[in-house]
Amino acid sequence: MISRLSLTLALALSAAPAAFAEAPKPAAIVADGLPAVPDDLAAATQPYLQARRAAFLGWNAADRSMLVKTRFGATDQLHVVAAPDGARTQISFEAEPILAGALSPTGQTLLVQKDNGGDEFYQLYTLSNGRLTRITDGKSRNWFGAWSADGKRVGYASSRRNGADMDLYVVDPADPSSDRRVAQVSGGGWNIADFSRDGRKALVLNRMSINNAVVYELDLASGRMTPLTDPAAQVSYVDPKYAADGAVWATSNKDSDFLRLGRIGQAGFVPLSRESRWDVSDYALSPDGGFVAYAINEAGVSRLKVMDVATGAVRPVTGLPEGVIPYSIGPAIDIAPWGAIGLSLSSARVSGDAFSIDPTTLAVTQWTHSETGGLDPAVNIEPKLIEVKSFDGETVSGFLYQPDPTRFPGKRPLIVDIHGGPEGQTRPDFLGSQNYLLNELGVALFFPNVRGSSGYGTRFVNLDNGPFQRENSVKDIGAFLDALQVNPGLDASRFAVTGVSYGGYMCYATAVHYSDRLKGANCYVAISNFVTFLENTQSYRRDLRRVEYGEERDPAQRAQLQAISPLTSVDKINIPLLVATGGNDPRVPASEADQIVSAIRANGGTAWHLLAQNEGHGFHKKENEDYYFWTSLLFWKQTLLGDAAR
Repeated sequence: MISRLSLTLALALSAAPAAFAEAPKPAAIVADGLPAVPDDLAAATQPYLQARRAAFLGWNAADRSMLVKTRFGATDQLHVVAAPDGARTQISFEAEPILAGALSPTGQTLLVQKDNGGDEFYQLYTLSNGRLTRITDGKSRNWFGAWSADGKRVGYASSRRNGADMDLYVVDPADPSSDRRVAQVSGGGWNIADFSRDGRKALVLNRMSINNAVVYELDLASGRMTPLTDPAAQVSYVDPKYAADGAVWATSNKDSDFLRLGRIGQAGFVPLSRESRWDVSDYALSPDGGFVAYAINEAGVSRLKVMDVATGAVRPVTGLPEGVIPYSIGPAIDIAPWGAIGLSLSSARVSGDAFSIDPTTLAVTQWTHSETGGLDPAVNIEPKLIEVKSFDGETVSGFLYQPDPTRFPGKRPLIVDIHGGPEGQTRPDFLGSQNYLLNELGVALFFPNVRGSSGYGTRFVNLDNGPFQRENSVKDIGAFLDALQVNPGLDASRFAVTGVSYGGYMCYATAVHYSDRLKGANCYVAISNFVTFLENTQSYRRDLRRVEYGEERDPAQRAQLQAISPLTSVDKINIPLLVATGGNDPRVPASEADQIVSAIRANGGTAWHLLAQNEGHGFHKKENEDYYFWTSLLFWKQTLLGDAAR
């Protein structure tokens, strides 16, 4: 017989809302002050989380296959593709993601660059039969530079001497005991860029900022370095290479607002590309010296061209999708000994695939067709280029993605997504999981390129340098908000902001200056205080960042850095924050997140804090990426869509 108490309890339980099932939280995630992820949300988003991209890493001269990087499990690993549309055969099987792989010119040896838990203390390995053999010290930061032409030596940079300066080393990967330092340097921006054909010399690049780099030629026997460009000129040089005839090629902004392709000789830098505007973003020399393949970054879109070296004639490649050749550790474009041009490309409707181009006919062949979780990429929204005049008349631009009005009529909420760098650039790339916001939730996305972004010339990239110009880029966001609020398809009462790294600083700063125009801010691996950031970032990169942000050891600059830091004005942030950070981040330490979360909460504000203990500067393990995405969706649902149920 049921007692009165049991009956009352049963009726109460039947009337109560059913508890929802939770998606499992990864073991390394610490979720502080935020709700659990509903299992049904995780399930609904799954197709959008399964898109892959194949990043081209080079040709194998031994068998004419392609080396690509892609993800089939939890992390990016190396795969071989033997022929167009061939199977992607996995050859590395690490728990940690592979940053880069570089085949020797003979195809006999494969070098791998990998870190541990996102700490960016990269080690170099050889890969054979699925196993890695480490050839560096296991402690310092090491960065691959170049293979020698005979495939017997590798040049690289390492911080092993003192943790700050990236000295230059050469090693035979087959004999790690052959490792030797060939040059002791001062600074964190050095590396070996190429070896001469006879193996006696190497090109060395010292990059001090985006607009200041010097090219040297290093005698490997004596260690003597001879500058090939003027060390006092404050000019940028990128990717110097030896041609077949021994000439030195590079891209440079010498006597130009943009990077041009040319040769470095006794007469200085002689440009050979003729485009009057836009950077030459990537290039490759054919092994026989007959032609050069190069790409122009035209307002964010990659345009590939082939130049005949003897005549200077240039032909555009028209058969590629209109998209972006992505940033690559190693050559973004590689030309095989038999002449085939290889690269990868992505766009709003191409998640990222590898292509080859015949240098004679310019015919394009797609080698991979990366999966998009069963979704049709043809329905993805293409962006519109938006240009506005900022507070001082400077033209700034960005890419606007608006949901299909037939599915989502009326005015839609908007997320402003700010890139990092700060010298980065948002380009019309594949949006991946963010397509869920557009296609399923009807949220518009805007990706601004504020002053200080690369791709728009030397003058433009310098406009935010130092602490006294820094907040002008934040004012650019204000100009974009002014323009976007009158867009008839957007709801100005439902705007929000997000950003990563330096874009995370911009995320906080936008919340400081424009809280009255925003519903929320999702700030990822973000700088909250420039002084503590500069004091705590890894020593090998500190001087490089001082050039951009300012000198915290100078009293006047330190005071200004403090004044413009979001932590100083945290009382002006009157909107909810989502703060995500990596426990091993060497660039923007986790303490940057800790201090602003504490300050927001101390002021009575709302701050969700997501910490991935096994990640660094950004999440690269799929389970962590997915959980952050789901948490972001919960945040946007509550702040932008008014869904506070759970």
